[in-house]
Amino acid sequence: MANTVQKDEKKKQLLVAANELPYSPGVYIMHDREGKIIYVGKALHLKDRVSQYFRDTEKNPKTEKMVSCVDYFECIVCESEIEALTLENNLIKKHTPKYNIKLKDAKSYPYIKLTAGDYPVPIMTRNRKSDGGRYFGPFSGTGAVYSIINLLTRTFGLPTCRHRFPEEIGKIRPCIYYGMGRCCGVCTGKVSKEEYALKIAGVSELLKGGVSGVRRLLEEKMTEYAEAERFESAAVCRDTIAALEKLSDRQKAAADPSVSRDAAAVSIDGELCALSVLRIRGGALTDKIDYIIDRTVPDITSAAVCLLAEHYRSSEDLPPELLLGGGFSENDASLISDYLLSISGHRHPVSVPKKGEKKKLCEMAAENARLAAEREANSAEKSDLLAVKLASVLGLEVVPDRIEAYDISNIGSEHITAGMIVTEGGSFKKSDYRYFGIKSIEGTDDYGAMREALTRRLSKLLPAEDEAVADSSFRSVPDLLLIDGGRQHLEVALEVLDSLGLDIPAAGMVKDGEHRTRALVTAEGECDIAAERDLFVFIYRIQEEIHRYTVSRMTAAKRKTVRHSSLEKIKGIGEAKAAALLKAFDGLSGVKQAGISELAAVKGISGKDAENIFRAYHSGADERED
Repeated sequence: MANTVQKDEKKKQLLVAANELPYSPGVYIMHDREGKIIYVGKALHLKDRVSQYFRDTEKNPKTEKMVSCVDYFECIVCESEIEALTLENNLIKKHTPKYNIKLKDAKSYPYIKLTAGDYPVPIMTRNRKSDGGRYFGPFSGTGAVYSIINLLTRTFGLPTCRHRFPEEIGKIRPCIYYGMGRCCGVCTGKVSKEEYALKIAGVSELLKGGVSGVRRLLEEKMTEYAEAERFESAAVCRDTIAALEKLSDRQKAAADPSVSRDAAAVSIDGELCALSVLRIRGGALTDKIDYIIDRTVPDITSAAVCLLAEHYRSSEDLPPELLLGGGFSENDASLISDYLLSISGHRHPVSVPKKGEKKKLCEMAAENARLAAEREANSAEKSDLLAVKLASVLGLEVVPDRIEAYDISNIGSEHITAGMIVTEGGSFKKSDYRYFGIKSIEGTDDYGAMREALTRRLSKLLPAEDEAVADSSFRSVPDLLLIDGGRQHLEVALEVLDSLGLDIPAAGMVKDGEHRTRALVTAEGECDIAAERDLFVFIYRIQEEIHRYTVSRMTAAKRKTVRHSSLEKIKGIGEAKAAALLKAFDGLSGVKQAGISELAAVKGISGKDAENIFRAYHSGADERED
């Protein structure tokens, strides 16, 4: 009763503070009692929007829960709503508040990046940076991205090697792809910057959906090269045009070939909501992206607007036109249009169509959003049932959401590595995977290695450590620890938890004599999971994933040491010089192929060092001409 009175009094205090806010656009930031940011929102009128949270009006349960956690708020007044949208977007990315947009696999959507420099190439990436590269996407999956990259490199004859150009032009021998006609051969020095820039212009236009524009550009250059009697360059243009014709034939037009636009709609029914964005390029539906929005966000439409802003931020592939369907208003359209103008420098028409083909396209986006939310809700329901079963089998008081699993891998007494994988909501959260190079253990002491790894990770949860933790994922408290191994491995985990004063449930994942999942073990004894098929499969997947991840990290460490040790056996070459050489030549094979003058050009490598390295890998060979 006293607690309820305190909450009501706090809400009244917050309402009084909210009523003192100006009628200005801006961003409001909600904090809990520990000072952590739990929600960030934008408003056209700060006073009206923020005060709504603390009035005694009916709200959905999850919004009410968020409000009950608010201890205080702060506001940042902005010049306009578009400025507020930009600031809101940046603050959400920086602080990832608990009650803001929750995306399923938020980091899983891949992009195609054209790297910076005179000879850029398309690569797949999940992270957008201000590094001079150009980004296209996002795309719905890596399969689509790699397929497009493969098509682009074949069509335009782009290099797929790791050599750096123009630094290495003329210093390496052409590879087999050049001989097969699949690479233009930048390394030979026969491809000018102008010719390569033409290829990249074509790649960029193609990624934007402009096949016809690329074809016209290539035809003009082919004529220009032919008139200048540069017949080899003209032939490259001719072959690229032919490849583009084949590509165009494979596309199935969904509308007029001149039409390029995006259509977005949000589904607001059910426990989960979703935003779907359809990409139409050159009259063809080329891709679809679905974003899942948890109903814990107080304002679904505002969250969807923020999502769209994030979707298009730092992307080269902005739509010539954007159509908005169910859930969006004319004001939202105006706001998003202003945002696109702010990041591109020119206007992109954004509208909420009322009839015709554009309206039908928005309805298709809305149906995709509804289906995406439905699929996610079904998946979430299965995950919830699975978590309840796991809690029941292990006798847990709390149904586990975040589960951390640990394993140890080593080759003899070297490269002892502990791996940590994470699941949340029944799905692997790869962004939170971590590994620990074991430092305090000599020999093959798996228990000691597990003790060190768990101590290093779990100590990050202690209050004294909180401010020093740079890795935000280490601030998340797991609901359950799963240790790959039997009772003794589990006892190590329980000892660490006890020594740190942490109350986190832990269980061991037991395997049979053939290294297959058999049971879970707790402090009370073994728990048979064979009868619960879905739970058994879940634990099996966790065991396989933690084993795969830990072995991969250990193997990578071993490979790195093998490369270093080969160089470090050479007189005068230590760890620092070996690392510099491997970096400069992109691996040991590059070092072996380098000449003396190339080796000596590496910072820190003397002429004598270069001679020693060359002779070590070319025993009996004469000095190579550079």
